[in-house]
Amino acid sequence: MNEKLEAFCHEIKGKTVSVIGLGISNTPVIDFLLQCGACVVGRDKKDTEQLGAVAETLNAKGVALHLGAQYLADIREDVIFKSPGIRPDVPEIEAARKNGCAVTSEMEVFLALCPAQIFAVTGSDGKTTTTTLIYKMLEMQCQKEGSGAKVYVGGNIGKPLLPEIASITDRDFVVLELSSFQLQAMKTGREIKPWPSVACITNITPNHLNWHTDMEEYTDAKKQVFLSQARGGRLILNYENEVTRALAREAVGHVTMFSSKQVLTPGEGCDAVIFEQNGEICFSSDVGEEPFPVLRTDEILLPGRHNVENYMTAIGAVRGYVDADTIGEIARTFGGVEHREEYVCTRGGVKYYNSSIDSSPTRTIAALYAFKQKLIVIMGGADKGVPFDVLAEPLSVHAKAVILTGAAREKLYTAITANETFRASGVPVAVVPDFYDAIDAARDAAAPGDTVILSPACTSFDAFPNFEARGRAYKAHVVAYEDKTC
Repeated sequence: MNEKLEAFCHEIKGKTVSVIGLGISNTPVIDFLLQCGACVVGRDKKDTEQLGAVAETLNAKGVALHLGAQYLADIREDVIFKSPGIRPDVPEIEAARKNGCAVTSEMEVFLALCPAQIFAVTGSDGKTTTTTLIYKMLEMQCQKEGSGAKVYVGGNIGKPLLPEIASITDRDFVVLELSSFQLQAMKTGREIKPWPSVACITNITPNHLNWHTDMEEYTDAKKQVFLSQARGGRLILNYENEVTRALAREAVGHVTMFSSKQVLTPGEGCDAVIFEQNGEICFSSDVGEEPFPVLRTDEILLPGRHNVENYMTAIGAVRGYVDADTIGEIARTFGGVEHREEYVCTRGGVKYYNSSIDSSPTRTIAALYAFKQKLIVIMGGADKGVPFDVLAEPLSVHAKAVILTGAAREKLYTAITANETFRASGVPVAVVPDFYDAIDAARDAAAPGDTVILSPACTSFDAFPNFEARGRAYKAHVVAYEDKTC
């Protein structure tokens, strides 16, 4: 029996709770709060017509709705459950806090109540794949051992886990992907027990600077993933990323560093190291210890150097929990997560890949390097305030043609074509405002044997509610192409 959960339900019963943001992920959270006896108020900037069936369902459950432009006006509820995408310093929320309203989030409450061991993953790139790898490794190991332990995955992927909290026990494992938005909210001062058992930061590069005030705030948000660890906790850091390497000085627990570019040795700043040597991912935890191989890189089904790094991160996280045979089995069978370098189909001799999850320049660069041939690249979407000029030189080497679309298309064009190396490469660039027309333009630029990839380097919010919707739209469009050769 989860005594903390019982105490929470007792405390929240009869109180008014404002849930801000009524997207799909918050619907089960509202159901959980209603079951606990809370009086729920739903707030969203969308109006009744835009919410559609969601508004009807919530009304039927007795949820009072405050919708539209003034959705944050006059917040007087006892508790606020804030969606991660809403900054904690919004004036209306600040005013509510000063008036005695407790501000929290689904993730904060989950962390306070969860009895299981937690593995938390954050970073600018690679966190979804790394989270999935850790989840799959732990799940397979638990099945092999017949321990009865369950593995849950959630956070920034999948469904919210708070509604499942009653089923989670202290012998289970929880793997969380955490965004900077979720972690930023954890700086509000609410007391959370020491967490997580294992924290991973894949890398930190400029990202979401249209939401964060600056790079320092973005980095500070990412740091929250390990600052609440117990001294026995474990932190996995990317040695090749200057920002994450420096974070070792602030670590509370034990530090493991990984590098895909050089051989590391344990010592000052880290207790263990993971690196590649002679085509093998190796691990060492003691000074003078002979490193031992864990996984051959040619066993990894996923393409690209960045996926070797994702495996290094996951191996650092699960060491001591998962054996090498399990890691190898996952490497040989796991084909990747949807929307990340995902093979869609071949039409007219042209292969189409969907990497809609690539919402930053660094992710797009990693996708470019994952393929051996030059690509026809579709990029564009909503601008996050991140510089695009870093794309120019990788595109000059790895692109056969570039198609720019969406709200950021002109900014992308200016940044890329201003680069002398890119101009000298002769890679053609087309600016096509409409998303579907851009896909057609990529098809027209391709010849049999070519590969087209959607790797936007931008968010989807100019045209789609999320990267999943964008990826599904892309896949449906290319699958519908007539292919007389099939």
